[in-house]
Amino acid sequence: MYVVTNRIDVKKGFAEKMASKFTQGGKIQELEGFHKVEVWLIDDDEDYDQMYINTWWNTEDDFKGWLQSDAFKEAHEGRSKTKNENSPILGNKVVKANVISELKN
Repeated sequence: MYVVTNRIDVKKGFAEKMASKFTQGGKIQELEGFHKVEVWLIDDDEDYDQMYINTWWNTEDDFKGWLQSDAFKEAHEGRSKTKNENSPILGNKVVKANVISELKN
């Protein structure tokens, strides 16, 4: 299993407004190796919201297929190439990981 987390910092109060955009479904669900998307709101005392958008894939190659797909382009076509001063997004970091051990119920 391959997990990719996009850690996005947004202005306070915006995480819950934005979360459904990542889980509304679409062509990503048809891609080879896709399992699921979860959006987490980190519980801390920061003066901004921190969201983790986690996607689960069978393999790293499946994730790379998403990055090169028309589905990815369509999902991200509304984003501006330049930073919008009115955007609630403050920054982000992408973390990629292979699951090497797991315990299930």
